[in-house]
Amino acid sequence: MQEILINKLNAFRVLYVEDEKGIRENINEILEHYFKESYTAKNASDAYIKYVQNKPDLIITDIQMNGENGLDLIRKIRESDSKTRIIITSAHTDLDYMLQATELHLIKYIIKPITHDKLMTALEAFIKSYDESKIYSLNEKWIFDFSKSVVTNNEEEFNLTKKESLFLKQLITKNRIITYEEMENLIWDEDSVMTANAMRLFIKNFRKKLPLKSLKNIQGTGYRLTRE
Repeated sequence: MQEILINKLNAFRVLYVEDEKGIRENINEILEHYFKESYTAKNASDAYIKYVQNKPDLIITDIQMNGENGLDLIRKIRESDSKTRIIITSAHTDLDYMLQATELHLIKYIIKPITHDKLMTALEAFIKSYDESKIYSLNEKWIFDFSKSVVTNNEEEFNLTKKESLFLKQLITKNRIITYEEMENLIWDEDSVMTANAMRLFIKNFRKKLPLKSLKNIQGTGYRLTRE
């Protein structure tokens, strides 16, 4: 489970906001190991600048920082951004804070000290939020959004046909070879025939929307995804 989680986290960027230098550096060492990119900020003002510059997928922020309030930072972000995932950390179990935090659509509320187990539980919740919205990581730069039938990387966005989207979901969720017979049942309907030419054309167009060399042909059997 840990290896699967790390592979998924490696597709995302995180911003960690904490005013205590020692804690910030220690936790960031862990985050750097798991995430594609890890940024830090020492207060809410610095955090908002880093957020605008880097567009992280996840923000982990303390609530009280040298007189500044992490909830105000989140409210400011939520004015125009409902998608960035947010985890709050706090040394207090203040009910009022927790109720306010609930209204801001957070992934997790971590009570300090931040142990490795608490952090991993929160990061699992972060990944689960994408799984529930049917978003899958193809590799460290590519994401597949099944609900929108879209594959994206840092620079481009590719719209998939309904058949391509169904095929890619099968490749990801089953994590094995999808046989020609399965492909025929999935992609071709009763009114069409899976000819060799039709198959080649489908795969040729499909490959153009995926990471290079990620779709591997297993001769005489079918296709599977790789993470080269």
